[in-house]
Amino acid sequence: MPEEDLVDIKFRLYDGSDIGPFRYSSTSTVDMLKQRIVSDWPRGKTITPKAVNEIKLISSGKVLDNNKTVGQCRTPFGEVAGAVIIMHVVVQPSLAKTKTEKKIDNSPKKIVCSCSIM
Repeated sequence: MPEEDLVDIKFRLYDGSDIGPFRYSSTSTVDMLKQRIVSDWPRGKTITPKAVNEIKLISSGKVLDNNKTVGQCRTPFGEVAGAVIIMHVVVQPSLAKTKTEKKIDNSPKKIVCSCSIM
């Protein structure tokens, strides 16, 4: 694989720490990057993704689509040859797990009336 087809990427987490950098082919998909993030997630973090679909990757202010390749996501403007690309990682647990149901109190209420009759 030619050297110019390889890209160094590190992933910045919510607390400012990083995973990587790792070297990827420009044909690697965003989904492949997310799989690597889940498998290499540091232990002891308060927020931990359980699956790839709980992660969003942001590069140059854009949320990256899973089916796009690293080459398609690169923005040549401002990129320095040989530099490490930083992608921000946002963890969003699925709604089914985080959705809490409100308790509804259906018990009968006792109504007290303090009316005076004249």
